[in-house]
Amino acid sequence: MIIPHDLAHGADFQLGTRPAVKLPNANLHRAKVAKNDEFYTQLPDVENELKHYWPHFRDATVLCNADDPRASAFFHYFSYQFEALGLKRLIATCYKGQRPDQMSQNDSERGLHLEYTGDKNANRVPDVEEVGVRSLEGNGDFRSSECTELLKAADIVVTNPPFSLFREFLALLVEHGKKFLILGSANAITYKEVFPLIRDGKVWLGRGSGDMAFRVPDYYESRETRHWEDADGRKWRSLGNACWFTNLDHERRHEDLVLWRTYRGHEADYPRYDNYDAIEVSKVREIPKDYAGLMGVPITFLDKFNPDQFEIVGNEDTLGIPKGRGYVAGRRMYGRILVRNKKVGQ
Repeated sequence: MIIPHDLAHGADFQLGTRPAVKLPNANLHRAKVAKNDEFYTQLPDVENELKHYWPHFRDATVLCNADDPRASAFFHYFSYQFEALGLKRLIATCYKGQRPDQMSQNDSERGLHLEYTGDKNANRVPDVEEVGVRSLEGNGDFRSSECTELLKAADIVVTNPPFSLFREFLALLVEHGKKFLILGSANAITYKEVFPLIRDGKVWLGRGSGDMAFRVPDYYESRETRHWEDADGRKWRSLGNACWFTNLDHERRHEDLVLWRTYRGHEADYPRYDNYDAIEVSKVREIPKDYAGLMGVPITFLDKFNPDQFEIVGNEDTLGIPKGRGYVAGRRMYGRILVRNKKVGQ
């Protein structure tokens, strides 16, 4: 059995994993979509995001419940930073029993469960004999009863869940009141199951977002765009809209967005919507500093959102906007978030 110390010096261990999850038989159509659902996160991307949350991990039990820990950048990061972070316990579960020399072959019907509680021989390396490894009773699906019991024992979940199952994954974390930092597509912001959580301050965006490169299994079909092979023949894809979702606070979340435009005297630059009472602001940098009413702003606003400065009122879906989008002079606009500046008039 190969686990972190053996793979730490190999190129493959610089990558995290998100094994495809076997869906119930009732979801066979979705299974066809989900079969290409494995994106292996790079260690630098994990490091660049996690460095902003260190105080949250002191004395915490961390769960990586969508990871093959033998190839996971998440398990690598937490096991090697275990003492520095002051962790209490690290748990990882792997979907089905994958072969240690392959990426997600899913050739066993049982998942894996690994636990690490710190360095025992003072060499500052998570050695094989220090990591507890056992087979799960089931296949390691994060929704299974045994994986849910491990979830209940955790304080913080950090992983890259299957994008096709993002709704279910996030709902499970919220249901059990867990702290989390998870990767997803920025498209998830608009999901009807996700946006209300953002509006209500139960979920917000992490520090990093945008283009990220992920390694994918060799059997993935090549695409014309955002897909390439490296010098070793390994396949990669980039996602221009990768995004971290969390309920762990970070400093940037409380930095005011600097506003320099004014509404007064420039009303013509901010047309009103035909079908609801708000003004259209087409660019985040053009949000006026002196307008107290509702403003429709681009979804990218969430990267700059400070709950001390702004209130998120809703979007076209949650507010039941007629025709489902804002219209200006009869022209259908892009999807918007409706916000209000809390500090105007204070």
